[in-house]
Amino acid sequence: MAQNDDTRLNLSAGVASVGVAFVLVALKLWALSQTNALSVAASLADSAMDLMISLGGLVAIYYAARPADDDHTFGHSSAEDLAALGQSLFILMSAGAIGWTAFMRLLSGTPSTLMDQGAGIIVMAISILLTVVLVLWQRRVAKRTGNRVVAADSLHYIGDLLPSIGAIVALWVSSQFGIGQIDNIVAIAAAVFMAVGAARLFTGAWNALMDRAADPDLIAGIEDIVRDWPGVRGYHDLQTRTAGSKVFVNIHIELDGDQTLYVAHGIGAGLKRAIVEAYPQVDLIVHKDPARNAQAARGGA
Repeated sequence: MAQNDDTRLNLSAGVASVGVAFVLVALKLWALSQTNALSVAASLADSAMDLMISLGGLVAIYYAARPADDDHTFGHSSAEDLAALGQSLFILMSAGAIGWTAFMRLLSGTPSTLMDQGAGIIVMAISILLTVVLVLWQRRVAKRTGNRVVAADSLHYIGDLLPSIGAIVALWVSSQFGIGQIDNIVAIAAAVFMAVGAARLFTGAWNALMDRAADPDLIAGIEDIVRDWPGVRGYHDLQTRTAGSKVFVNIHIELDGDQTLYVAHGIGAGLKRAIVEAYPQVDLIVHKDPARNAQAARGGA
């Protein structure tokens, strides 16, 4: 797929995320005013974080799509990791505030007074439906483009389903059995779930910013292509690093030193096309070296 098509898909996912988050914040704010449920407040806070995160993610997607320039010769894809790092910190703070409030309510022994649970249940059901539709689109885009921000946003929205479902459970139990404390328990569970997801998001973004190597399966796939490529007698110094949705790869291939430069270039160019077709997120540099000896085994060190 062409790079501009990838960019359009990524931007469409970002715009959809911002739009859905805005609608969810408005709906849940109204539901909170009607129900006074802390579980709804937890879901509202999560959606408010989503709105800020989605706005930041949309900016990051737009910025990361800019071509390389004199100041950023490897492009701007690390903006995606910076956005993901900020997302994780916002989510952690939100989870901490919700969890602490719910815990203090439990310690006080004063049950939560919930109102108009039916309206709250309807709003949360609508939010679940909107979230599912958004996640399906984001997962489709992330699969086709490999964009880290879209993938992270999709995972976060999947995590949003738990607070929303929990809020429905709390409102239903309260309306049927008058048990208000279930609201606090659900809010604590939602806060823990948010914190775990934020920790994973932080780890992934941090590793990318620290130039961690690419996924082992991707590396193995590249090695398989190189190992079987006609004219390549061996390879060495395969190095990878991730930055946003991009994976930067350097590899030295060993060729017959007696062949012409034109032929050697053709082998390297064909290999590069094959790898990029198999892994569109890869930015590849192929170095061509003469084979160490005529019997060099493929896949040499």
